[in-house]
Amino acid sequence: MNQDLIEKVMKQVSDELAASKSASASSTTPTCDCACDGVGLTEFVGTAIGDTIGLVIASVDPMLSDVMKLGKFRSIGIIGGRTGAGPQIMAVDEAVKATNTEVISVELPRDTKGGAGHGSLILIGAEDVSDARRAVEIALNVLPKYFGDVYGNEAGHLEFQYTARASYCLEKAMGATLGKAWGMTCAGPAAIGTVLADTAVKAANVEVIGYSSPGNGGTSFSNEVILTFTGDSGAVRQAVRAAIEVGKKLLGSLGDEPKSTTEPYI
Repeated sequence: MNQDLIEKVMKQVSDELAASKSASASSTTPTCDCACDGVGLTEFVGTAIGDTIGLVIASVDPMLSDVMKLGKFRSIGIIGGRTGAGPQIMAVDEAVKATNTEVISVELPRDTKGGAGHGSLILIGAEDVSDARRAVEIALNVLPKYFGDVYGNEAGHLEFQYTARASYCLEKAMGATLGKAWGMTCAGPAAIGTVLADTAVKAANVEVIGYSSPGNGGTSFSNEVILTFTGDSGAVRQAVRAAIEVGKKLLGSLGDEPKSTTEPYI
């Protein structure tokens, strides 16, 4: 066998071995759509839309556990975003459904990087740090979906959320009833949010859970109005959709046509 043929055979075998190793690695490595490379810290899980970062602490220092009100948990997952509160809450709601974790706290700081609305800080408790990390990964991966009905232009923003079955994060943050349909309308400037609240309750047979305005609690004095409500899943969805239609027209009167941040899901 001549030397050229031997080299060709050896190259083919080498290429096949490399491909096999690559396929094996990809089949055993969990997939994650969030950005999670290049930091090199065990606490870092990833980042996502809305300037959202996902972190874990395997064992919170005992000096902090009481003041942070962690209860029985020492391992925690952390979701924090500069822009958005509803999307992060909805994403964590999905995450706790799918993992052995609990929501410890939900805080809505006034933020939006200088805009009219909120940022978010959500703590997730777990007995094992691997559960906390998995919950954070799930939340980061589904977060883009819940930015689908967040619309904005240079004048402000609109935010709408809907689920047919609320879980523990929505219960803690928004007073939702476990297992029941839940919807939310939100807009900044607050004047538009006021009209959207009225539009939603007139559009369908729903029950109001909460109403928040700049001086009426729940908005960190931000320039927006938030309405949350429950009822039959079809009615809740209808109420949200009616508010979306009106909200886009009203916010559009102040500037460009409001655009979805990702892809509408409601």
